[in-house]
Amino acid sequence: MGAANSSKADRLSRNCRAAIAGIALVLAGCAQSAPPDAPETHDAPRVVSLNPCLDAILFEVAAPEQILALSHYSGDRASSSIAPEIAARFAKSGGTVEEVLALDPDLVLASTFIAPSTRNALERLGVRIETFDSPGTIAESKAQIRQIGELLGQRLNAELLVRDIDRAWVERDRPAIATLLWQPGQIVPGEATLVSELLARNGFASHSAAQGLGQADYVSLEALLAKPPDLVLVAGSSRGQQHPLLGKLEQTKVEALEPRLLYCGGPTIIALQQRLDEIRADMS
Repeated sequence: MGAANSSKADRLSRNCRAAIAGIALVLAGCAQSAPPDAPETHDAPRVVSLNPCLDAILFEVAAPEQILALSHYSGDRASSSIAPEIAARFAKSGGTVEEVLALDPDLVLASTFIAPSTRNALERLGVRIETFDSPGTIAESKAQIRQIGELLGQRLNAELLVRDIDRAWVERDRPAIATLLWQPGQIVPGEATLVSELLARNGFASHSAAQGLGQADYVSLEALLAKPPDLVLVAGSSRGQQHPLLGKLEQTKVEALEPRLLYCGGPTIIALQQRLDEIRADMS
């Protein structure tokens, strides 16, 4: 009798979720659905991602039919970690409870900064959520990739991505280049960040750390001009970062770096490594 009651309760729960999802489709008419030609599969979990960094890993690791939606950030070139033509293949979700329920995923991948109210509402409705921090090291990023591969039943694809990351960087005996990474807002990264590890591995010595600066410290144009490094990587578009005086520094190389390469692990590590290789070759 207990098992029968449990089974009945399960059916009622599923019916309740289906009804809510149907209402959500009406209320969230702007929510995009999965591509109509995507094959149906229930052998592996179907996933919605709510974070652009996780979007990029998901695309590399999951089977296409597993991806119900990427985050809405991947629909904006300025915030996407995926090439626009790739991101366009998939539906996007704004991350509201209604949109997620309408997609009926088996799993939601999100940042640890997901709104507690959204997370609690989804969990109360039986939606499984796995959250991830931003990796601070290459090792942490590889562990994150493997964890996602395990969740998706795609361990082989995860290992292939880890292999590609390892192959992207080859240790070389390179002279140090004093480098200032000038991020959006004219701030600098701290040493315990993924981008700082990549820079250090490639022989780009932190000029900001040598000046006693730390995470998110502001660097004015005047301060940079007073003590210029060998290389300035400009990843912002503020007035100071676009000033013509930067082009008049005789002993300093100024190179642009896309902001999208600064914050994510996974395949973004490979793209950043390729850009750093280009900059190194240009300075040889």
